Amino acid sequence: MITIYIRYILDPTKLPEFEQYGRQWMPLVAKYGGQHHGYFLPGEGANNVALALFTFESLAAYEDYRLRSQQDPACQAAFRYADDTRCILSYERSFFRPVFPAAVPASGGEQ
Repeated sequence: MITIYIRYILDPTKLPEFEQYGRQWMPLVAKYGGQHHGYFLPGEGANNVALALFTFESLAAYEDYRLRSQQDPACQAAFRYADDTRCILSYERSFFRPVFPAAVPASGGEQ
């Protein structure tokens, strides 16, 4: 499993446009097998930083999504929307793997 973290630097006067951009992408990630965890817009603090988190079963599945999304008309429209509105000034992408709690061995009986 791999979780993709994207940190966006936004034009703070175009937060509604970025929110629309995010709403376009969430179902597109799911269409290609990912699980979108949402976009997180500025609340308190910096007014120009937003985050997105989504997960794929593997890095290979994510790479497949990236290739296929380049040919998808809805994905292309979302990219164009961001370009046309200039709501995103820059972004950085990072990849994370989860750490799960260790399994607790079953005991031989009640204490």
